[in-house]
Amino acid sequence: MMKDRHSASRGSREEGYALSYELAREKLAAISDLEEQCRKSGARYIEPDRITLDYLSQSYSISFPDVDISLSEGPDSAGTEVPLTDKILLLHYLVQAEGTPTTGTMITFKQMPGGVSYYPAFFGRVIGPLVKHFGGQPDLLLKTAERLGGKEAQIGDASVTVNAFPHVPVTLALWKGDDEVAPSGNVLLDASISDYLPTEDVAVLCGNLVWKLVKSLPSA
Repeated sequence: MMKDRHSASRGSREEGYALSYELAREKLAAISDLEEQCRKSGARYIEPDRITLDYLSQSYSISFPDVDISLSEGPDSAGTEVPLTDKILLLHYLVQAEGTPTTGTMITFKQMPGGVSYYPAFFGRVIGPLVKHFGGQPDLLLKTAERLGGKEAQIGDASVTVNAFPHVPVTLALWKGDDEVAPSGNVLLDASISDYLPTEDVAVLCGNLVWKLVKSLPSA
C-alpha cells in the first residue's frame, strides 16, 4: 500500500510538471515580439526560429515554433536531455522577464511573496544542504562556484554570487560558527527577482544551484 501511495504521488507530480511545461511552451509561443522579450530576459535572438539563453553557466537553445529546448554548447551537449524541471524554469523565466534592472538591494527568500510559508521547504532543499556540505569549509564554496562563473561577495565568512540567469544573481553566504554556535548560511536575492520568476520557481532554482555545487565536490 505504501509503495502504491508513493507511486501515485510521483505520477501526480510528473503529470503536474508536464502540464506546467506545456502551458509555459504555449505562453512563450504566443509572444508576438520575441526580440523584445529576449531583450528583457537577456536571451540572445539568433534568428526568427531560434534563441539561446544562459542558465547556470550553460547555454540552452530554444527553437520555434515547437519550443524545443536543448543544450547548445559544450562537449556533452549532443544528445543530452534537458531535465523537465530545468525546461520549465527556462520557459518561466523567458515568459515572465520584465527587463527590470537589478537594484543592488538584497532580500532573503522569506521576503518574497509567500516566502514565509514556503520557507521550511526552502530551508530543507537549499540552506540545509548548503551548510551541511560547505559550512565547515566555507572557502571551498568559492572554489567550487568559480566553475559556474561565481564571484566572491563580501558577506559572512564566505559568500559567492552566481548569475543563475542573465538578470537573476543568487548570493550564497556562509558563517563558520564556533565551539558554541553551529555554522549557518543564507541565500540572498536581488529585490527585482519577482519580476523574473515566481517564488516557487526561485526555490527550485536555488536548490538546483546548491546541488550542482555539491555534486561537483571531489567526494560527492
